[in-house]
Amino acid sequence: MTIPSSVIPRLLLLLAILLPWQARADAFDDQLLSIQKRWAEIQYQLPEDQRAEAFETLQNETHLFVENHPQRPEAKIWDGIVLSTWAGAKGGLGALSLVKKARKQFEAAIAEDPTSLDGSALTSLGSLYYQVPGWPVGFGDDDKARELLTRALEINPNGIDSNYFYADFLLDQGDKAGARRYFNTALQAPARPRRPLADEGRRGEIQAKLTSLDE
Repeated sequence: MTIPSSVIPRLLLLLAILLPWQARADAFDDQLLSIQKRWAEIQYQLPEDQRAEAFETLQNETHLFVENHPQRPEAKIWDGIVLSTWAGAKGGLGALSLVKKARKQFEAAIAEDPTSLDGSALTSLGSLYYQVPGWPVGFGDDDKARELLTRALEINPNGIDSNYFYADFLLDQGDKAGARRYFNTALQAPARPRRPLADEGRRGEIQAKLTSLDE
């Protein structure tokens, strides 16, 4: 089939528009994957006493990632994840200001697209609500945690993180049978080929929780 000569200029113009857009999309995905990989390295490979400083450095990167891509909920989600895990590694009163910043990022991502990254903002925000102390110290709220975590499961019923955090919430609530059920579902979650270290680390956490249920 021969393309009419009158069509060729329009095709070239379309390519000129699409190729830079695709390059920007690829660059965004590459940077997101780099952040995800570095997070897993810090969380699962670094000694505990080195994690807070490493997360602080990574958060400088995720902060710029959000500034450069203000319309992308994925950037906000990962800034929130890094902020919240940095808070966990840091501990103490200073951690509360970090989780409050993380909450804002998750809320913003949910407002834009609650399904982004398979509902990760819902999962992450739900985990904050049951782990952070309640009023007057923090904003913890078990009812809010359950609401957010069940919404995340509706979006991603077979995901490793959505099932793990709901199981951990149920364990925190004293529902050992429910926790065991969702931990086992998490273990059966499909592998994430681009995030093998995160999967390995999460499965190790799940196995540890299941072992503690048998004691």
